[in-house]
Amino acid sequence: MSTSPDLPPQPPPLALIEEGAKKSGVLWITLDDRPRLAWHAWHDGAIYVVTGGAEQSLPGLAESGRVRVTLRSKDKGGELAVFEAAVEVVDQSAADAAPAVAALAKERLNAPDGPAMTARWAAESQVVRLVPEAA
Repeated sequence: MSTSPDLPPQPPPLALIEEGAKKSGVLWITLDDRPRLAWHAWHDGAIYVVTGGAEQSLPGLAESGRVRVTLRSKDKGGELAVFEAAVEVVDQSAADAAPAVAALAKERLNAPDGPAMTARWAAESQVVRLVPEAA
């Protein structure tokens, strides 16, 4: 596997990634060498984001296979953890996807359609799971 030259040689521990992801509602995903801000939810050892439709635009994420993720310290704003993550599109109709989609829905601020947003996501958006590469 090739990594970006500016990634640390050793991935951060999963505990640090989990702590950072739980404390901050946003992160940066590098797509086409460009960091993009995204809101997310941490659930069951992975980061979940929703993209497309009326939600945040993260073009190419679902097809990327791997991405670089940057978590920043909520307190100081500096980089807390930089790591690569495997990208998996979630089948929102699968029963085992419901807890992750619910975790995302809980983190979504100011949804225009309130409780109906998960049905809208299923119709027009993709839920993507980012599985961190950790030490």
